[in-house]
Amino acid sequence: MIRDWHLPALMAAAVLASALATGFSQPSVSATGQPATSVRSLAAPADFAHIADPKARSAAYFTELGKVLTNPRCTNCHPATDRPRQGDEARLHQPPVFRGVDGFGLETLRCNACHGKANFDPARMPGHEAWHLAPAEMAWEGKTVSQICEQIKDPKRNGNRTLADLVEHIGKDTLVGWAWHPGPGRTPLPGTQEEAGALVEAWAESGAYCP
Repeated sequence: MIRDWHLPALMAAAVLASALATGFSQPSVSATGQPATSVRSLAAPADFAHIADPKARSAAYFTELGKVLTNPRCTNCHPATDRPRQGDEARLHQPPVFRGVDGFGLETLRCNACHGKANFDPARMPGHEAWHLAPAEMAWEGKTVSQICEQIKDPKRNGNRTLADLVEHIGKDTLVGWAWHPGPGRTPLPGTQEEAGALVEAWAESGAYCP
């Protein structure tokens, strides 16, 4: 008889066996045929100095940041349902997994049953010590940049974070930072985490206006 506590290990073994049998997907490549790296740098806050209206300039900061927030590296873990998505194609996670009460998966199949503390590149398995889904109230999948903006500054829908917390979260959190170093087969977020942090800081300091 298979006991419940054996299931995570068995599922992880099944995933790896399936990948070995069918072959891993190839890493994304650029137009030059080289492995894909981060898309062009994000614009810096200084690049918006020509916008005279302070509110419009603030909204422009967030529009640029939206290139990060609407990317599959972010929306795959901020899904509209209780199932994460994966890959540049934002396909439903396989094997089927679900959020669970704490975002770390169901009791019978926790996220860390397969995802380790760091990427495991031989199996193209992403990883981080805090691997989990964002809370349901922070779902961004399918939303516009404007909708995300209104949501991300609402403490009831952003994990009870202040604007200062958001600057720290986007600019320095290592789980967020993973998305710029996602490993083979996944295109990194545009720019760098430092560039994204500068944009969200400029947005917060300018009144946090939305596009």
